[in-house]
Amino acid sequence: MKDFHLPVMLKESMEHLNPGANKIFIDCTLGGAGHTEEILKLSEPNGRVLGIDLDQLAIKTAKQALKKYGDRAIIVKDNFRNLKNIAKENKISKVDGILLDLGLSSGQLRDSKRGFSFLAEGRLDMRFGEQTDITAERILKDAKENELVEIFQEFGQERLARPIAKAIIEHRMVSPIVRPQHLVAIISAIYHKYFRERSRTNPATKIFQALRIAVNEELKNLEKILPAAIQLLKPGGKLVIISYHSLEDKIVKDYLRQESRDCICLPQMPACQCAHKKVIKLLTFKPIEPTEDEIRENPRSRSAKMRVAERIK
Repeated sequence: MKDFHLPVMLKESMEHLNPGANKIFIDCTLGGAGHTEEILKLSEPNGRVLGIDLDQLAIKTAKQALKKYGDRAIIVKDNFRNLKNIAKENKISKVDGILLDLGLSSGQLRDSKRGFSFLAEGRLDMRFGEQTDITAERILKDAKENELVEIFQEFGQERLARPIAKAIIEHRMVSPIVRPQHLVAIISAIYHKYFRERSRTNPATKIFQALRIAVNEELKNLEKILPAAIQLLKPGGKLVIISYHSLEDKIVKDYLRQESRDCICLPQMPACQCAHKKVIKLLTFKPIEPTEDEIRENPRSRSAKMRVAERIK
């Protein structure tokens, strides 16, 4: 299980979720089931967890890891953006806690067939599941230059978005860009042209991130699940979200702040017109970050940020 994905900030997430006997939780990003198994252990004898993942490998890994917990572990292969319907189909109306551990798992990075890694031998797929025909390869083949620039700038915050997009257009006229190594070579050549010093990280990092986010509509899905998650929480229920880059963290931070306030009218309004009422309280005004020990053990955790909120009514 841990070979698939080391659970990030496991201790901190359990402290906030506070699993106990007979409590019900939802793990919206099941992965290798590291967080889910810990919740099941701490909620013995009758606590339950609904675990959701779109990745077939994650589902297979989780089923094997959690089979000893029987029907206390409810495993569903679906997109977490459908949380409301998934909960309803499994006869779950209110829960004590919800966890989202966003981002890419170690198992997905090692899956060479899907092209998440720079070193992957497969094609540039980058889908978490087979729910769509859109792949990174297809975007690189069909998108116009301005569309590529927009993807690279918005989702990757790539400062060389324009020259990289132009180079991709030029290269695909000669041969299709279907392998990660081909895309890395194109991006590396652009970086070499603009910068003399060698980059500390792979220059393709932001482009791969941008393509993955675009393929899986990750930010749209995050925006959709946040209100659904809060609605499913019991009063006192906790929402724990672990994000890995600034775009995700901003969406989470802004939404949680909004829902922790009564009035959300613009400051220039003379009186409240929105009638908005707060439904949560923030338990983390600044994000929790992994310890130095955890980063040493699991370097991929270094960019993680955890935010926590509690349902108040």
